[in-house]
Amino acid sequence: MQYHILIVEDEEKLARFIELELMHESYIVTKTFDGRSAYSLIMENDYDLILLDIMLPGLNGLEVLRRVQHDKPEGSLPPVILLTARDAVMDKVTGLDAGAADYITKPFAIEELLARIRVVLKLYGKLHNTNKIEETAKDDGELLWDKLVLNEKKHEVKFDGQEITLTNREFMMLKTLLENMDIVLSRDTLLEKVCGYDYIGETNVVDVYIRFLRSKIDETFGVKMIHTVRGVGYVIKSGS
Repeated sequence: MQYHILIVEDEEKLARFIELELMHESYIVTKTFDGRSAYSLIMENDYDLILLDIMLPGLNGLEVLRRVQHDKPEGSLPPVILLTARDAVMDKVTGLDAGAADYITKPFAIEELLARIRVVLKLYGKLHNTNKIEETAKDDGELLWDKLVLNEKKHEVKFDGQEITLTNREFMMLKTLLENMDIVLSRDTLLEKVCGYDYIGETNVVDVYIRFLRSKIDETFGVKMIHTVRGVGYVIKSGS
């Protein structure tokens, strides 16, 4: 099977270099250089993967991602790998929360980009084939801690009846910790559970999500739910 990849990159020489490397690997390639044309192409065509630069003229990459997620039918957006010159953790978290499958920071080695593309295509191919089976197999049980209730089927979290708004990755982080009550989970384990086994990135992204959860739950409701085990990871204790 030949995969069709869209490159959205305003540095034309870099876009051409990536295009040639992808064509050498037998991918079908389309490229564009600005956010507005990228939006139109994504809405009008079906791609297997999108390489999306964040700093684009017209619309930046994150805004393109938000708009197509809103405007395309649910489940029809292909995986997106963000290309970014920014190396701040918060920029990466913003990109992941916006729906990107992965990111790579410029400058990068083409071998690393090709490896990430292979991983994402493999991972999303498996998810596409198994999502319906997994959803059918899930029960409608709830995870409980103190006055907190996590309902996976409804994708809902409440504390003492008050709903807590979480991003998808915050929800997955909390769910993973609740499912492993009293077990200390390392950052690597949490990263694998939340971002996928083949995720390539820094484990300090986990610390950012933990900080968000503490802000929304611990600090808001005056509890101490998530504990740090120095040098190891994080845990939710049943007796807290």
